[in-house]
Amino acid sequence: MRVLIALDATPSCRKLVEGVVQRPWPSDSRFFLLHVLDPLRFVKAPISLQRVKGAAHAELENLKKRLVNARWKTETDVVLGHPRSAIGEYARSWKADLVMVGANDLNLVTRLLLGSTAHSVLRRAPCSVEIVRPLANGKKARAVGIKILVATDGSEPSLVALRSVASRPWPKGSEVKVLSVPEPFVPISVFPYFGSKEIEELNTAALRETQKAVDAGAEVLSKLGVSVSRGTCFPQDSPARVIVKEARAWGAQMIVLGSHGRRGFDRLTLGSVSEYVAFHGRCSVEVIRGKEVPRKNRKKE
Repeated sequence: MRVLIALDATPSCRKLVEGVVQRPWPSDSRFFLLHVLDPLRFVKAPISLQRVKGAAHAELENLKKRLVNARWKTETDVVLGHPRSAIGEYARSWKADLVMVGANDLNLVTRLLLGSTAHSVLRRAPCSVEIVRPLANGKKARAVGIKILVATDGSEPSLVALRSVASRPWPKGSEVKVLSVPEPFVPISVFPYFGSKEIEELNTAALRETQKAVDAGAEVLSKLGVSVSRGTCFPQDSPARVIVKEARAWGAQMIVLGSHGRRGFDRLTLGSVSEYVAFHGRCSVEVIRGKEVPRKNRKKE
């Protein structure tokens, strides 16, 4: 698995790298620490640009030691360009399977950065993208396990997301919850000629499909070796908001969902569901793109 970690070379990025080190990964994984420096900020101060670039290189090399000490192959680079486009381009050229972008919801500057850079990475990256938020209360993934909520609508892209989760090693004590949320069929205001019985039948059918999606997801995860639970709920709100609320209520530390789906997990510009969850979730959110990830040998704890 090739993981590109986009960093801003500030102290907060150390938490992101520390979180990566704490998580188990497939045995053949390798990492790339990337910092994109916008040269336009230094048009009138080229000497300052070189100084900042040198400092960024030094910081990345320092962070690299944590991964190397954990016996992961790791590269670093500082490139000049606009982060919103350069990260996706670098991910494509390096053939990344996953891009990780940090987020700190308590930092206004980072929120603004997330709203531009990460938003663009989500839409432009050719691979899966994870918006990384620190584990609650400083918990360490290796010690206590991870609670992962996987949202599915039963589509093939959702199954790809489930298979991606199933292909990776997770710490002992981890829990996975498969959640599916139907879109209610309540067209009274749009199609007033629909009777209440017809609406009830359509909603019941939607719930049946939702249960099938959850059961299929649980089957994919059945051999993962962690606790797997199932969840369905009839939404009183949009599916995206329900996913965020359910994740918060369950105490999820990661949300995983596919980038496409028949309901529009990824519409013309990524999609309302995945995009809303990525930017409003209180935990890390991984949006899976691509083909099924083959099961590989896993690195032992």
